[in-house]
Amino acid sequence: MSVSPLSWPASLTGTPAVAVIERAIARRRLSHSLLITGEDHDILLAVAHAIADRLLNTPQSSAPFPPEAHPDCFHLRPAKKMRQISADTTRDLIGKVQVSATVATQKVAIIQECDRMNISAANIFLKTLEEPPANTSLLLLTTRPYALLTTIRSRCLHFRFPGVGSTFTPDGWSAWIADYQAWLGRLAEGVSDKKTVADSVFGAYGLTARFGAVLDFATAEIWKKQKAALAVELTDDEEEAMETGIANGLRARLFADIERATRNFALPALRQNTGTARRALTGAIDKLEHDVGLLRLNLNESAALEDFLLGSLRLWSARK
Repeated sequence: MSVSPLSWPASLTGTPAVAVIERAIARRRLSHSLLITGEDHDILLAVAHAIADRLLNTPQSSAPFPPEAHPDCFHLRPAKKMRQISADTTRDLIGKVQVSATVATQKVAIIQECDRMNISAANIFLKTLEEPPANTSLLLLTTRPYALLTTIRSRCLHFRFPGVGSTFTPDGWSAWIADYQAWLGRLAEGVSDKKTVADSVFGAYGLTARFGAVLDFATAEIWKKQKAALAVELTDDEEEAMETGIANGLRARLFADIERATRNFALPALRQNTGTARRALTGAIDKLEHDVGLLRLNLNESAALEDFLLGSLRLWSARK
């Protein structure tokens, strides 16, 4: 029975990268190891599933399965709150792809967020890339290819798929941005007496508390929808890692929105070539980038935002 292949993400249909992959699969000349990169992990996973579907559900296969549940499609994901891919789970995956396919004529392994491999796991996986199992395709997904070992990157064929931007706006976020810009406006008017200093500090702590509430609620909503859509059962460690990954991705988006809101606030003054506004904006963006960098070292987002807002209080209120 003929089954239509899984659709590519709508934003990628007809793109050169998709055309190259389709042609390579049709000619049975697809590289055994693909590094699939871009800004949006969901798009990368959809690409991997589309590739796996075309490789596994062929006329020679004994039965069709969706990639998430295919007996010859194996997944490796980060686990636990630290979201690491361990040496043990990497060995387990390698053991699975060494066995002959059961339904299809070949096997596919999808390594999600492959940059999360710890150094032992990466070195173990490197040996598999150097001597790939027969009739096996390895699909490595990452939004951070620069974090991979150079030796892993060099052994894969690279495909980059840009994101299209998410239209999802967490409840309460638009109001948060508006209140943040209003807070900046009060700072720019001058903070000269004890009352305005106190009000500005309390405003910063209020914004920090609301940021945490918006992030927690939005993470729970996204995770609820994604979990309901999963076709396979996850371990508790994998669930914890996925939920943490959602929170981290959403957190990065929100901090990027804060950067845009800061620039938009300063734009009128910049158009008037106001040097003080330019210095304040430059200092604020530098401070934000510093605190976002600390998030990658597992600093709590509330502590990072609090540090940024208190730094902004000094920068913007000192404009005059």
